Amino acid sequence: MSDRDAAFEAYFAARSDAMRGTAYLLCGDWHRAEDLVQQTFTKIYLVWRRIQRHEAMDSYTRQTLIRTFLSERRRGWFRHESVASEATDRAAPSADLADERLVLLEALVKVPPRQRAVLVLRYWEDQSVEQTAALLECSAGNVKSQAARGLATLRGLLEEEKVR
Repeated sequence: MSDRDAAFEAYFAARSDAMRGTAYLLCGDWHRAEDLVQQTFTKIYLVWRRIQRHEAMDSYTRQTLIRTFLSERRRGWFRHESVASEATDRAAPSADLADERLVLLEALVKVPPRQRAVLVLRYWEDQSVEQTAALLECSAGNVKSQAARGLATLRGLLEEEKVR
C-alpha cells in the first residue's frame, strides 16, 4: 500500500462517520447518506495526490458532499417516492427527546434542498455565514436569506405536526 493510499484510508476512517451524519441530515435516508458519502470520498480519492493542504480536508470534504447532494437533486437522479400521500399511522405525541428529534428530522427532509444545505451547515456543522457562503459558492446575503426561509419553512412544518 502506498503512502498516499494509507493517508487516504486514515482520513476516511477518521471522518466518514461524521460526514455520514451530515449526509443523513441533508437527505433524511441512511442508505442514501451512505451513497452520498461513498460518492464524496470517491471524488476526493481521485484528486488526493493533488491536494496540498491535507489539514484543510474537512472543509473540502464537506463542500464536496454538499455539492454532490445538490447536484444530484438538480439532475433528478434520486427520486423520493412515497407509498401514500399521507402517513396512515402516526406516533402519539411524546415528551421524549428521541421522538422530538425524529419529528425534526422528518420535517428537515421536507425543506427544499438548498435551504436544507444552509440549515445543516449553519446549525449542525456550526459554520459561519461566510464559511457557508464559500462552501455553497454564493453570497453571505444569500446564505442569510436561505437560512431565514429554511427556518420559517421548518417552523411551519413543525407547527403542522403539532396540529396533527
